[in-house]
Amino acid sequence: MEKVKLAKARISKGFTQQQMAEFMCMDVSNYNRKEKGHTKIRHDEWEKLSEILEAPLENIYESEDSHCFVFRDSATGNYLGTNHIYTIPEYFLEMQRKYIEKLEQEISDLKGR
Repeated sequence: MEKVKLAKARISKGFTQQQMAEFMCMDVSNYNRKEKGHTKIRHDEWEKLSEILEAPLENIYESEDSHCFVFRDSATGNYLGTNHIYTIPEYFLEMQRKYIEKLEQEISDLKGR
């Protein structure tokens, strides 16, 4: 899955893939494979990309697996740069969708009484 948000952020900053590869200490073909979604981007690489592009992680991150949520650790009230990325499997989301449909039908049935 191509990393559209990452590519858009890179282009908006005026960086080439070659420059990004140099910032990431990798060859351009490796960076290209990551941006095209052929090679997985590790969490630490996402963090570095966020820093290079001066963009919040949630603005550039796209999951390789399914849906994901990015949470900031704000237990102290200060953002210290800690992001937690949680990937939710598609089967779980489908299970939740079906449960919601069931509840909506029950509500509809109860309103019809």
